[in-house]
Amino acid sequence: MGFISSLITTLVAILLFLNSSRISQKQGRTAIRVVTGLIAGVAAFSTIAKSLVVVPAGSVGVVQFFGKVDQRPLNPGVHLLNPFSDVEKLSTRLKDVKETIESTSQEGLAFTVDVSLQYQLDPQKASDVFAKIGTDESEILISQFRSIVREVTAGYPAEAIYSNKRQEVANRIRERLTEQLSPLGYTVQDAFLREIKLPETLQAAIQEKLKAEQQSRQMIFTLEQTRQEAERKKVEARGIAEAQAIIARSLTGETLQLKAIEATQQLASSDNAKVLILNGGQSGTPLMFQLDSSTLQNARQ
Repeated sequence: MGFISSLITTLVAILLFLNSSRISQKQGRTAIRVVTGLIAGVAAFSTIAKSLVVVPAGSVGVVQFFGKVDQRPLNPGVHLLNPFSDVEKLSTRLKDVKETIESTSQEGLAFTVDVSLQYQLDPQKASDVFAKIGTDESEILISQFRSIVREVTAGYPAEAIYSNKRQEVANRIRERLTEQLSPLGYTVQDAFLREIKLPETLQAAIQEKLKAEQQSRQMIFTLEQTRQEAERKKVEARGIAEAQAIIARSLTGETLQLKAIEATQQLASSDNAKVLILNGGQSGTPLMFQLDSSTLQNARQ
């Protein structure tokens, strides 16, 4: 409609401009030409502008011509279109939906869970989304979101959702959302369980149980460390015993006598004052008496 109005205005202004020559007064004729020329110029510019469409970044354009939706989406940029077409711009940016949902666990226990869904429009399916859903998908997506969260949590015990199965539940919700929303034209990026609110008595009982399990795991770890330390000492003692046994088997009389001779030779070559008594012991090992400075001084006196 805007294009038609601009076109009619342009044609009327041109006609007035051309017929202004019939006016007898020169000044009046000039004024009419100026005014009609300006109107024609503005209207012509508006008419041309109606044919140019700018799709901003983070959006995709859907062309609609007399109720028929073009299946080819318009990517961000400038596009020259039929001036009688209408263009609807849909956002392709990542969106975040936060919901607080009342659900039940596997055993039928009621609880509340705060969840988040991150999704975005698939640009290639923008035309189908516009034709089937429109520009506001929030109601449909939130309904699907709530239904899937209740479906998934109903398959897990409350304790598992609250403690060790939390990430598994979030992954399962994301998978089910992908299965449901992908055919509609949306890509699921992630789903998060922000907070799980259980009845206070149950929450306290679960926390006590988790604390006891943690203490039990700590005790098992301590016992395992003690066992490993005992095993290490046993292996170390066995090695020392084996080494001593090997040394004992190698200490024969000849070996000891050889060691004694070597020690005697080293002592004899030392500058320290000493007294060596050969064959002084029953085993024939030399006896050594170290003489300190006071003993030597007394001996000299």
